[in-house]
Amino acid sequence: MATATRTSSAGTALSTTSEIAAGVAQFLTPVVVDLEALVVNGKQAHWHVRGGSFAAIHELLDDIVAHAQDYADTAAERVIALGLPLDARLSTVAKKSTLPEPADGFQPWETTVVSVVAMLDAALVTVRAAVTGLDEVDLSSQDIAIAIEQGLTKDRWLLQAHVSA
Repeated sequence: MATATRTSSAGTALSTTSEIAAGVAQFLTPVVVDLEALVVNGKQAHWHVRGGSFAAIHELLDDIVAHAQDYADTAAERVIALGLPLDARLSTVAKKSTLPEPADGFQPWETTVVSVVAMLDAALVTVRAAVTGLDEVDLSSQDIAIAIEQGLTKDRWLLQAHVSA
């Protein structure tokens, strides 16, 4: 791999491709982990939502899960493209995800919405940390994190609108 030089806003030189890759992995790996947790937990919510707004929430959760899977894939592929492996095995996701765990069993649609919004909020904290941290590491990778943040924020808005007055 070619050597690249990037100077952080703090004046620290990231002078090798391997340093840049390590920095990207530091910020995007937690994003992938949280997004994979959102995929699994979002499907759990999707299968178990009940009540008067079932159809709308059920379908919206399918969209949110599909988006999360796409975002996770994009972030993971960025790390892999820079030459590092990424650990998003189920056991790793279970240990390292920052998302709150959803309730077990059937849930009223209002409870489901609040639960998934909380998951999105937790994932957004991780993604926003990546946006901030990647500013000093790799702007192309930061662009990926920004796009993920925009998509998750939109999904959150669409879901939250069901319970907002």
